[in-house]
Amino acid sequence: MILALAIICAIIWVGLIFCHGHFWQAGPILQPAPVPEAQTNIAPDVTVVVPARDEAPSITAAVGSLLKQDYSGALSIILVNDRSTDGTGTLARALPDPHNRLTVLDGATPEPGWSGKLWAVAQGVDEAERQTPHGSGYLFLTDADIIHAPDHIATLVAKAQADRLHMVSEMVELQCETLAERALVPAFVFFFTLLYPFAKVNNPQDKTAGAAGGTILLRRDMLRQIGGIQALKGALIDDCTLASCVKQAGGRLYLGHSCLARSIRPYPTAMDIWRMITRTAYVQLHFSSTLLVLTVLAMLVVWITPLALALFAHGTAQWIGVVVWLTSTLSFVPTLRRFRLSPLWALGLPFIAGFYTAATVGSALNHHLGRGVVWKNRAYTEAIPNNGRTSSTPPEQKKQIPGG
Repeated sequence: MILALAIICAIIWVGLIFCHGHFWQAGPILQPAPVPEAQTNIAPDVTVVVPARDEAPSITAAVGSLLKQDYSGALSIILVNDRSTDGTGTLARALPDPHNRLTVLDGATPEPGWSGKLWAVAQGVDEAERQTPHGSGYLFLTDADIIHAPDHIATLVAKAQADRLHMVSEMVELQCETLAERALVPAFVFFFTLLYPFAKVNNPQDKTAGAAGGTILLRRDMLRQIGGIQALKGALIDDCTLASCVKQAGGRLYLGHSCLARSIRPYPTAMDIWRMITRTAYVQLHFSSTLLVLTVLAMLVVWITPLALALFAHGTAQWIGVVVWLTSTLSFVPTLRRFRLSPLWALGLPFIAGFYTAATVGSALNHHLGRGVVWKNRAYTEAIPNNGRTSSTPPEQKKQIPGG
């Protein structure tokens, strides 16, 4: 029986290494490319939409970096101040804006069925339509805790035009300074690429669709084609839901890593990262207990069993365990190199996987105990259908959790 388990682990890892979009590789990185002089007069319009709720520590740096974008086309920025209580809107309005690019919109209370962030994005998109009805060009959706290099937007647009893409998304550089961040944040990116292998996302013939919400450049005509932001109404994993809608509509996607944008949101302790995972892990499983059990079993077989076999089995099963454990360990090294960390961190991958597994179970417990998904003092506690996707009822209609 132990030998059979070892063989199963080996078969799974052969499939992951050779038949799963090379998820373990570092992934594509979009390098800045100069825009040909002949194209500078025809650069498409770009409207940036930034939802912001209680982002006072980061809003000045994030929006300031957008105001400094070196882009030859028309660029406008709409910041939706999502009922912040910490002066986020005031800080944004005080920023120098010599080119009159910035509009700060005070958001309204979310309507029934909307998640908070998407409701803010929807208001920003509506404002973009009001400013330029039936406008062409692109929308750039980004978060209020991300700093952009001056040529970031120009590089994204150049990529979209060169490859005729409908949506370009990037995983921004994440904070990795504290001990908890070094131990756990690279694995977040690693497991994300396991769920959404970039090569599969970028292949028009593959059904896999994924995106990273920190940077999404989207053609406005494609957004209209899929039914607008309303098509995502209520979604909590809104970036991947958007990517799925675009791909199903025949749109071409690009997903890669960014060297021109970085998050300044810190996760100083393991508990901060635990809360990040528990916020949406059970949502990712569509609130299904069956999928939760299968996920826990898969995590045990893929990440923890090989080490257990290598340490405690005997004979052939032990040698298979050693080979599979070394394979899984080495698969993590390219991600660690991207974070400029020692490959020795890969030795802890089974324990890191155990942490993520426990957090996923914790996410399910939060849901079944009525705590649901909590973010920015808003709680989403009840799953509702959303055109085949899973979402939650917003707190104004359900339950507010103080200090969440």
